[in-house]
Amino acid sequence: MAETFTGDRIILKDLGFYGYHGVFAEEATLGQRFFIDIELGIDLSVPAATDRLSTGISYADIYDVVKACFEGRRMKLLEAVAQNIVDGIFETFQSVDWIVIRLRKPEAPIAMVRGEAAIELHRHRKSK
Repeated sequence: MAETFTGDRIILKDLGFYGYHGVFAEEATLGQRFFIDIELGIDLSVPAATDRLSTGISYADIYDVVKACFEGRRMKLLEAVAQNIVDGIFETFQSVDWIVIRLRKPEAPIAMVRGEAAIELHRHRKSK
């Protein structure tokens, strides 16, 4: 049975980055736009009750980790880029139980008139 992704969550949507990820040489040279949507499963009851940032996770801190992981090294596959971000989030924020991340590549080098190529990963924190 698959685990569910329920409960409280922090959502960051349409985070835009310019990067050099991709299989083709032109992608490594010219780069292109990427967009990331990410949901973090985390108990938000304490920050909701206290109204204190110190009891939760700063959205800016999440963004900084996503950015650092996205820009840290060039990768060929969207799947690898997204997994690198997932690993960074889990490593940095111990209170995150699960992550859903969608990585979109609107200028993927395929013959499409409109749309985008994208992948989505669903990951739970591994038990220790």
